[in-house]
Amino acid sequence: MDLYDFDKNYSIENICGVDEAGRGPLAGDIFAAAVILDYKSPIFGVNDSKKISKKKREILYDEIVEKSVAYSIASASVYEIESLNILNATLLAMKRAVEGVLLKAKIGLVLVDGNRCPILENNDVHSKFIINGDCMSASIASASILAKVSRDRYMVENSRIYPEYFFEKHKGYGTKLHYKMIDENGLCDIHRNSFLKKYFIKKEKHLDRAPNRGEDIARKYLLRKEYSIIETNFRVYYGEIDIIAIKDDIIYFIEVKQRKTLSLFRPYEAVNTSKKDKIIKTSLLFLSENKEYALKQSCFCIIEVYISEDEKIKINYIIDAFN
Repeated sequence: MDLYDFDKNYSIENICGVDEAGRGPLAGDIFAAAVILDYKSPIFGVNDSKKISKKKREILYDEIVEKSVAYSIASASVYEIESLNILNATLLAMKRAVEGVLLKAKIGLVLVDGNRCPILENNDVHSKFIINGDCMSASIASASILAKVSRDRYMVENSRIYPEYFFEKHKGYGTKLHYKMIDENGLCDIHRNSFLKKYFIKKEKHLDRAPNRGEDIARKYLLRKEYSIIETNFRVYYGEIDIIAIKDDIIYFIEVKQRKTLSLFRPYEAVNTSKKDKIIKTSLLFLSENKEYALKQSCFCIIEVYISEDEKIKINYIIDAFN
């Protein structure tokens, strides 16, 4: 039985397939789509979006939009994911997608991929969940393609807003590249903080076991220069400050960069605009939690530590680096 035969076997007109894309990523909204196919205009090659190449998905997306009786694409925001949890946010996005189709056509039956159906306000519309439905039903497979392509495009748009995370490459999933960018830049506004709690707990334990040598050298350097260290590795979910120090009644928020060789770039170029914003935001939280420092003058600095192969150490200290 092919995917179209599965739907036709219900002998019901206007079957509406529903699927989602983006339950697993660490960042971005979750998307859902609902589709009523026109059996008189079948679409060759429709299948689970995960089994189709990116190029093929893009082609099928346009064909589904053109040939379907009705379709709707909806989403649930990162805020809703964090507030409701990912399951309820998924069901909310699906509900919105189905309601979008209801504005355009009458639905005979809703087929939902997975093991749970969204609660619909229209009691006349019946729904049925199909486990692995995107591999069995043409309608659900079509919805999976619309949801997947729409979400991928959304993540590409976000890559232009947050270029330092390379969202266009990993689409927010927990790849090695994505985790590396999180380590370097902290979190941005579209990250799902609840999805990263375990990662940061694990990372903090690892940092406690393996101190950063460059930071240790920077601390000793500051102490020799008669700075007092207030705190090291002040971390919140969206950022971290390596060293917080005080001298002459000025608070210094210091980012440490360790390198093996001298760089062609100026030291301050190692900290991009997004990183600066996160350090400033983190510093404001520190000051709000430590009222005794709140009224003092603040300064943002970068210490770059070079450790050569023969263990020679060079330090560049850039005071007021963000200006």
